[in-house]
Amino acid sequence: MLGAPAAHADAARPQAVACPPSLTGKATCYTGRDVNGAHYAIAVPASWNGSLVVHAHGGPDLGEESDPARSAEDLDRWSVMVDEGYAWAGSSYRRGGYGTRMAAADTENVRRLFVREFGRPLRTYVHGQSWGGNVAAKVVETYGAKHGRYDGALLTSGVLAGGSRGYDYRVDLRVVYQYYCRNHPRPEEAQYPLWEGLRAGSTMTAAGLRSRLQECTGYASAPGDRTAVQQRNLDDILAVTGIPERALESHLRFATFTFRDIVHNRLGGRNPFGNRDVRYAGSHDDAALNAGVERFAADPEAVRDLSYDSDLTGGVDVPVLTLHAIGDPTAFVEHESAYRATLEGAHRERHLVQTFTTESEHSALSDSEYANALSALAAWTRTGRKPTPRSVAASCAAFDRTYGTGCFLSPEYRPGSYASRVGPRPGGLHWPAMTAVQEKAWSRVDGVGIAP
Repeated sequence: MLGAPAAHADAARPQAVACPPSLTGKATCYTGRDVNGAHYAIAVPASWNGSLVVHAHGGPDLGEESDPARSAEDLDRWSVMVDEGYAWAGSSYRRGGYGTRMAAADTENVRRLFVREFGRPLRTYVHGQSWGGNVAAKVVETYGAKHGRYDGALLTSGVLAGGSRGYDYRVDLRVVYQYYCRNHPRPEEAQYPLWEGLRAGSTMTAAGLRSRLQECTGYASAPGDRTAVQQRNLDDILAVTGIPERALESHLRFATFTFRDIVHNRLGGRNPFGNRDVRYAGSHDDAALNAGVERFAADPEAVRDLSYDSDLTGGVDVPVLTLHAIGDPTAFVEHESAYRATLEGAHRERHLVQTFTTESEHSALSDSEYANALSALAAWTRTGRKPTPRSVAASCAAFDRTYGTGCFLSPEYRPGSYASRVGPRPGGLHWPAMTAVQEKAWSRVDGVGIAP
């Protein structure tokens, strides 16, 4: 286990505040700001079972400062965990923008703050949703040694392929979109390589991006109101990238604004993305598309820095339970295949149980399922008896009698490989994307990774 990044608990004491409406009368809530400037929220239920859930939020949000509202909003969103008797602590991270190790350190820091104020819990679990799943998985590898600070992890709707491969389908969207639409940038505007997402000085807004997407594809219009050209553009973009129509705008927004943050703010203008050898298929004219789409190769040092920051080695020593919707339109379910392959590559798959639901959502699944998954994880860590997808599915009905939000688990489902959904780049068929040996070597290089 590598030495953990610095995480400190020296800050002003948390202040009692009103809980979110979903927890009124059920818990005592606190907020504060840690020594690194990260806002956080904590809840201790009136009938505390003695265990703690440390939450890692998704995103990343792109504001310059820590968002004081983010952790409180997530507490409200996952109040089911407090309803189940667990204390809850979540950090908003010290700044916006990309930085997985930074977010992991801030997540560990809020755990330390909790211990300082309320004592060491009986057991501690880390939960991550979306990009927070990547963050929580990094917490497990960095701080979660056996008999260490964390007893288990619940990763839900997780971006588990890591940063160096997990955004390749958005790279593909960025170049395929531009091939058909030619408006991002327009020919008369300042040109830049598409791997930048957006040029550094651009004043484009999300509303402006939506306007260009609508102009090209009519995505926000009823099919009957689209022109023939718009419909063909939309059909080709969706068919080639495999992105669901309802999520097209959010993926293009990520491939614009978050790519700009990664490239310009975190990697000094260097390119971590490549598509030189990708063969695009599914359009009305694949030959023309492949001949005309913009191509580029990644800078190896930029790939190294993004990989060190966000890729996973599979070095897991505690139970990990994942929950993922089969129809997740944002973090495709094949991210789970990448994570399983990562743990298999590290010979740690014995620590992993993966469960899947027939839902088609990303940002929030059924409360009954969250409560059930957390209970299954807790029982595993307490007894040492590993659950199965079938046993997790069978236990959900008891929680649904309380929450009534439904149980949609599909215990026989197995996703295809990550490469079956996203065209692999050179080396992309081998997992983990970053080995423990690479991580150790890179950790000795000054300035490697992404600065906090």
